[in-house]
Amino acid sequence: MAATKQYASPEKYERKLELVMERMGADECNYNFDRHGAWVEFKLKGQLYRFDHTREKAAALGIKLNYGSDCFAQIVLSLEDLARMAERGIYELQTWLSGMKYLPAPVLVPDCLRVLGFEEIPASVEDVKARFKGLAKKAHPDGGGTQERFVALQEAADQAIKYMEAAND
Repeated sequence: MAATKQYASPEKYERKLELVMERMGADECNYNFDRHGAWVEFKLKGQLYRFDHTREKAAALGIKLNYGSDCFAQIVLSLEDLARMAERGIYELQTWLSGMKYLPAPVLVPDCLRVLGFEEIPASVEDVKARFKGLAKKAHPDGGGTQERFVALQEAADQAIKYMEAAND
């Protein structure tokens, strides 16, 4: 994995975001970051846009981020780059952003969650357990399933619970 980049304090990027939003002419701006990731959403000419980034997404690309505030810094720096491109006449910001919202979101859902039918990371371990319970009735040999399917489902549920617990640490 790549070396960890050291970012300045979150306050610096909060101020920088304020300035970038002014440069872009955004009507409204909200943001948040926690220990896992960050998001920034803003309105530009009546259209709502949202950028989000997580430590998990960065890790999938070989980038080690220690804090969600690092994700926030990366979002702000990317938005600053977009503002610069618009100011230089390379792209009209609205054109670039409107095309961007049609890009598919990266798929970062682990296989153990996909086996349980999740297309997004569930909110809690309880969601995983509830999903398993519902699927287990059908997968169990007594319910018309097979031993292999039931065991695979159990293994996926165990892995998913461990995954969720680790993500919430």
